[in-house]
Amino acid sequence: MEISDTLSVLFRWLHVAAGILWIGVLYWFNFVNIPFAGTMDGDTKKKVVPELMPRALYWFRWAAAYTWVSGIVLLFFVFYHGGLMYGETSTEEWGIGSTLITLALIVVGVYIYDFLAKSPVGKNLKLMGVVGFILIAVVIYLFANVGGFGYRAYVIHTGALFGSIMAFNVWYRIWPSQKKVIAAVKEGTAPDAAVVSLAGTRSRHNVFLSVPLVWTMINAHTAVPGANSWLYLLAAVLIGWL
Repeated sequence: MEISDTLSVLFRWLHVAAGILWIGVLYWFNFVNIPFAGTMDGDTKKKVVPELMPRALYWFRWAAAYTWVSGIVLLFFVFYHGGLMYGETSTEEWGIGSTLITLALIVVGVYIYDFLAKSPVGKNLKLMGVVGFILIAVVIYLFANVGGFGYRAYVIHTGALFGSIMAFNVWYRIWPSQKKVIAAVKEGTAPDAAVVSLAGTRSRHNVFLSVPLVWTMINAHTAVPGANSWLYLLAAVLIGWL
């Protein structure tokens, strides 16, 4: 076994373990903590929030970081170095230029999302979902039909885009907002409603993105021999967002 194969196995393990922790805490925040927080009175919040939230957010943000970094490393080992970008039977070569362009597109996608989320479109969750679905349909179509990516390659790159958006939200939108909320609660003052809304909205977006993200993470297991289609991935996105 080559050293790259060994590293691939180790990074897959790290990626899955960190991903389980990240998504698990994400769901705990949205399905357990947020409903519970609404039942606490001011004195209880002042005692609980400063103790509980920093610990939960520590695991949340670092699990996101480890998941994202290990995912990018796996892209290089499995797809760019492993020659799977055009399918397992393809003889086409994948170069460094194509790698840089693909990664740049993922970064651009993150900032397009952030722009939309801060725009009037982002104030309406359903409208944001519709616009986002149309845009990701275009991206998936371009990956599959213009870039010529094989099924597994465009599935995993869609996942890389979703994961990058989610990690961006954790580190640059949710965590900074939550620090302000925790500080306000400690002081016994009401947190800025806009800050609370920003953290909650971005966390909710991450929940929606996480469902199709899991589809992309089980990549090879969603491939149906002789019947692969970019529409499968689009259906997974639609189901997750509905």
